Amino acid sequence: MRTSALPVTLTAAMSALALAACTGPADEPRASATPSTTSSATPSSAAASASRSTPTSRISGAPTGLRDAVTARYGSAVTGSAARGRWRGDDVAVVTGSGDQHGDVTLVVRPRGRQGWKVVGGWWPSLGATKGKTQLGGRGHVLLIGSDARPGEDPARTRADALQLLGVDGTGGAGLMGFARDLWVPIPGHGEGKLNSALVYGGPQGQVDTVRRLTGIRPRGYVLTGFEGFEGVVDDLGGLSFRAPFSMDSHLTGGQIAKGARRLSGRQALAWSRERKSLPGGDFDRSRNQGLLLAAAALQARLAGPAVLPRALTVVDRHTESDLTGEEMLLFAAAFYRVDPGQVGRAVAKGPTGTAAGQSVVRLDDASRAAFRDFRDGRISGG
Repeated sequence: MRTSALPVTLTAAMSALALAACTGPADEPRASATPSTTSSATPSSAAASASRSTPTSRISGAPTGLRDAVTARYGSAVTGSAARGRWRGDDVAVVTGSGDQHGDVTLVVRPRGRQGWKVVGGWWPSLGATKGKTQLGGRGHVLLIGSDARPGEDPARTRADALQLLGVDGTGGAGLMGFARDLWVPIPGHGEGKLNSALVYGGPQGQVDTVRRLTGIRPRGYVLTGFEGFEGVVDDLGGLSFRAPFSMDSHLTGGQIAKGARRLSGRQALAWSRERKSLPGGDFDRSRNQGLLLAAAALQARLAGPAVLPRALTVVDRHTESDLTGEEMLLFAAAFYRVDPGQVGRAVAKGPTGTAAGQSVVRLDDASRAAFRDFRDGRISGG
């Protein structure tokens, strides 16, 4: 049922393959670093004096409003750089500190239609144990849905081809749980059916509700993509560094993958995640293989650092659907940079095969039910 612990991250899982931070055009004029002065003792002199007493932050890539929001969080001048991107119409940014603030990370969002930037979380070791305490939203889960939609079909109303539930516990632990798609489960409003058919009946929210009822875990939201979207994410972010534990010879396009280290294209990564016919455990092994891809992307993200998040989110946003806001997505994704890889586990919800309504199905086993209980706090125990 369980596998050894591996570092996993939502953004990494889908997108933290970015090689550089977001470099979008400035949307606000940059403030002058030098306050204006005058030789006469007039109100303008007083204004200049007040200006000189205001902390002057030097954050490259940060428009005025973003810079001011970060400065207000510190209450003093900040030195660092900003990477910016977009998620569901919201502007998102990650400011990484330098100099005395090296190691600090500030997460900032400007919701769609709003003028001001807002600090929503981060970690600030330079400010000490109290003021610098990590703020990332606590425990939570997000459901990743891979749709079986073919060209011309609606990904939100086609059977799910892959289901992975990501979680964090807010204290350094996390987990990734895959699901056998043929699990025979209650589907809210539609009796019983295969787990992946919930997407057809109720769309993404119906799939989320079905997973919630099955596991007792209430996801914060979902991220949905189809085959083309998955390929697009991987290709737009430069491919995925991956060490294949065995050689794959699949009938799927791109499915001839030799054992060992390589860089997968979007098509190759898709083939790896979809192949099941050549695997001894069929769909169960396929779900584990999907977890291996997510873990590889996670490692790539951790090596690149949190500054890649805005660009990665921008790319993922182009190829997916989601009900998560910019603040929710940024906080959840950034949380995985504070996870201890030794406190991360993976599991696959599965069980024995059987029949129901004339179909071959999977019946949930007791080990999977125990894993659900284990995962409710956002972490899957290793071992």
